[in-house]
Amino acid sequence: MSSSTSSSPQESVRRQNLGALLRYIHVRGATSRAELTNRLGLNRSTIGALTADLATAGLIDEGVPHETGRAGRPSIVVRPRSSRVYGYAMSLELDRLRAARVGLGGRILDERTAARPGGTDPAPTLAALAGLVAELQDSVVIDAADAVFVGSGLAVSASVRHHLGWADETIEPALASALAPHLAPAAGPFVGGLADLAALAEHTRGAAAGADNVIYLHGDAGISAGIIAGGRRITGYGGHGGEVGHMVVNPGGRLCGCGSRGCWETEIGERALLHLAGRTVPTAGAAVAATVIAAQDGDEGARAAVAHAADWLGFGVANLVNIFNPTVVVFGGTLRELYLSAADHVRHRLYTMALPACRAHVALHTPQLGADAPLVGAAELAFESLLADPLYAAKL
Repeated sequence: MSSSTSSSPQESVRRQNLGALLRYIHVRGATSRAELTNRLGLNRSTIGALTADLATAGLIDEGVPHETGRAGRPSIVVRPRSSRVYGYAMSLELDRLRAARVGLGGRILDERTAARPGGTDPAPTLAALAGLVAELQDSVVIDAADAVFVGSGLAVSASVRHHLGWADETIEPALASALAPHLAPAAGPFVGGLADLAALAEHTRGAAAGADNVIYLHGDAGISAGIIAGGRRITGYGGHGGEVGHMVVNPGGRLCGCGSRGCWETEIGERALLHLAGRTVPTAGAAVAATVIAAQDGDEGARAAVAHAADWLGFGVANLVNIFNPTVVVFGGTLRELYLSAADHVRHRLYTMALPACRAHVALHTPQLGADAPLVGAAELAFESLLADPLYAAKL
């Protein structure tokens, strides 16, 4: 889905403007032509011509807004055609698989969930993901001739990558093969880290919208980070950056599964919390929530464990704040419950360790998109070709 290699300068500018306009509507939702004129720096006639092209292509709808209460002729409102233009987003998590049909504008239209098959062979897992997508595709009620399928994306938990040794370069072609019987050719599938894509989603339309420097921390069996600096994702070589759970914070601490000692996740991860609280929780992913609830109910061991983990959570965040100087830190996955249960501990450690120039402006949040953040981020990968060159990518 690459653009034509030969086009006039005027046509190139038109394509860029179409992409900028559609991207704005994709992120902001229903928008008046007047706002588009103001925000994109183009004149009214150019905006009118561009929206007409996108409407003809079936990518947007135009219409008169609801009653505004203001005098004068209302500006036409432009909306993404979310129900017609869609991609598939998937997430491969430690204990479950998820797939969603996501419409233009980031709207989740339909979703399926299943348990992740056991074992280290990725084939059954990818086949199960393809099966979820097939179910979603079968439920699409739009006339196939009218629908625009733009592509697919997959968010992979760092814990799956680390514990099972699955590489993105292996997953991508295998997933493409598994999806091929169910989907028409399109962009992707693109594969990214779960924390990285959750960061992209929260940066695009969530708790960190409008912030150009963001850290999204995700907890499950391990700890990983999605990092955005200067508005750009920092994914590292091969997309395997953000392994902050293996940042050594306590050299004399417990042995980590990676072979090192005193990694951050040995102080704030699920296993650490269970060890400190003297508890066992059989269900994967439930340790932090169960321990937090026990602490709130007066269990002294759980209280001490939560306080310990929260203190070390603030310790690690302070180091990351000093290095990346973000304006927003988002706590996702199991770290959401840990942060909410002891936010004062986290803030105290952050404010006593971080440099004043770095801590003064940083805001701490939980995900606005909740557990859907990785799916929304994976969908952003799927939509990228369309947003870069709308009419060509839509094959119109």
